[in-house]
Amino acid sequence: MIRMTEEKDIPHVMEIIHMAQEQFCRMGIDQWQDGYPNEEVIRRDMDRRESYVAEKEETVIGTAAISMEKEENYEIIKNGEWLTGNRKNYAVIHRIATHNAYKRNGTADAFLRFAQQAALKKGKESIRIDTHPDNRIMQNWIRKNGFVYCGHIFLDDGALRYAYEKCL
Repeated sequence: MIRMTEEKDIPHVMEIIHMAQEQFCRMGIDQWQDGYPNEEVIRRDMDRRESYVAEKEETVIGTAAISMEKEENYEIIKNGEWLTGNRKNYAVIHRIATHNAYKRNGTADAFLRFAQQAALKKGKESIRIDTHPDNRIMQNWIRKNGFVYCGHIFLDDGALRYAYEKCL
């Protein structure tokens, strides 16, 4: 089940994020290695009603941010173009992570289905997502789920990310 993140979920969300950070470090991926995302980011997502958890038998097993708002970092795309051009009618998935004990059990797929349904209800024409150039696991999942590589974007700190879009 996917639901909004509640105050009681924050320790579980942070545990899952720390697991992802440790995995990235072991894999030599310089993603989420600078203290991001932290509790402040999660709380900001919660305030915007964009923070979600996946729950199985009352255990938080995943976290993601799903937004129906435009992403400033997507305004400029290099070496390509968005499938839907410069139109702002898209949803965004950020900060998706699954508890180590529940990986490869469909948690990320459940977040994607939830995001697609929510986006369609809001009249969005696509979903956009980005990931670190070295995060091959995420890139494979993104492509497997019908996203198309569109080019690359830069985060506020200048970090390069591969950008993908899926038309709904």
